[in-house]
Amino acid sequence: MDGIHMRVLVVEDEENIVAYLKASLEDEGFTVDIACDGNTGLEMALTEAYDVITLDIMLPGMNGYNVCGELRGAGITTPVLMLTAKDGEYDEADALDIGADDFLRKPFSLVVLVARLRALLRRGASKGSAKLQVGDLTLDPASKAVERGGTAIELTPREFALLEYLMYNAGQVLTKTQILDHVWSPGYMGGDNVVEVYVGYLRKKVDAAFEQRLIHTVRGVGYRMSEPA
Repeated sequence: MDGIHMRVLVVEDEENIVAYLKASLEDEGFTVDIACDGNTGLEMALTEAYDVITLDIMLPGMNGYNVCGELRGAGITTPVLMLTAKDGEYDEADALDIGADDFLRKPFSLVVLVARLRALLRRGASKGSAKLQVGDLTLDPASKAVERGGTAIELTPREFALLEYLMYNAGQVLTKTQILDHVWSPGYMGGDNVVEVYVGYLRKKVDAAFEQRLIHTVRGVGYRMSEPA
């Protein structure tokens, strides 16, 4: 991956560390975005595409554990490296259990940090997943590319996660509760009408411009994605 500009989101509230990481990582060829609290970091990670995220545990607003948990619950698979000043094996275990890919204690060596980030990037690039296809609609989990009839379709991360879940379970009727648990998170406290809203967004992008619909409403139950009869 050397020579390729990789985009990293740094979620950190200590100003001196933020300045150090931004300058140092940019010197290493990364494009760096900064969030200084958990809520902002979560919003940026949900709405923007990043190659890797560094995430402090102790953050204002929402701690790093909760941010990581929300990302994984939303279907965001971007590699996460958690940073902490806390010292204890249980903290590391908690971070990995919640969905983090790696863990590094402060103070850390920049050489080690960059090596860990590049390792996560290589690991993420090599994972790969089989492409999903329903009718003339294809979705590539690895590249995040979606096409229908050869036409590229641009989706937000949440829309992509919803479409991926529907396509993975093609032919099955999925309830709003199932969709909330897999595409949002089990701890989501909002109403289930958000599912209708996002299914509507998907229909405009995936079905509206095409003759045959792939996303179907099963009244009183939920939604099903299936090929045209």
